[in-house]
Amino acid sequence: QVQLVESGGGLVQAGGSLRLSCAASGRTFTSYAMGWFRQAPGKEREFVAAINWSGENTLYADSVKGRFTISRENVKNTVYLEMNSLKPEDTAVYYCAVGGWGTDEVSWTYWGRGTQVTVSS
Repeated sequence: QVQLVESGGGLVQAGGSLRLSCAASGRTFTSYAMGWFRQAPGKEREFVAAINWSGENTLYADSVKGRFTISRENVKNTVYLEMNSLKPEDTAVYYCAVGGWGTDEVSWTYWGRGTQVTVSS
């Protein structure tokens, strides 16, 4: 059974940093793209970042470009999201996704349960 488990969320002050991790299990994902989405209270889930199977290609939402960095370790079946210069508007539940590509969530196959990120002003 496929499982995606996110970790690393928490409470941070504006301007601070957090590093999210998502460990995948149940199968090997080395040939799959991995990504992150987020959902703020009262809003729809939105795309944050994605990385292809080799790590050579990445995609970012305009709102996080230059502040967030996605990376992966295939040997660990893990994807990371390094978040710097955090803003209160980054507050959301962050979800890991695997097996898709692009900004549309319907394109992604597997989902984690999410980890809360709260940025205080």
